[in-house]
Amino acid sequence: MTTFDERESGFEAKYAHDEAMQFKAQARANKLVGLWAAELLGKSGDAAEAYAMEVVKSDFQEAGLEDVLRKLAQDLGDRATEAAIRDKMAQCLAEAKAQLMPEE
Repeated sequence: MTTFDERESGFEAKYAHDEAMQFKAQARANKLVGLWAAELLGKSGDAAEAYAMEVVKSDFQEAGLEDVLRKLAQDLGDRATEAAIRDKMAQCLAEAKAQLMPEE
């Protein structure tokens, strides 16, 4: 294997790792925002966990986060504005990334 091939293989491995970490971080962030929304909806315990998993699953409907935002906005109604939900989603993503850093 040439040096170029080794470098290319290294870049591919790094890209795959970065993509996997981004996926994990987004899934964890969706769970965290789901738990936040569950609290606003008065859910706790197993009901809150189940709701958070619904939020995680809602992200698989289409690319991007609009599907999650739509679900949360619909479920929360007047309990939270779209801006508040977007802010919380951003906070949860930062928190999820911080939680994953030690796992790398």
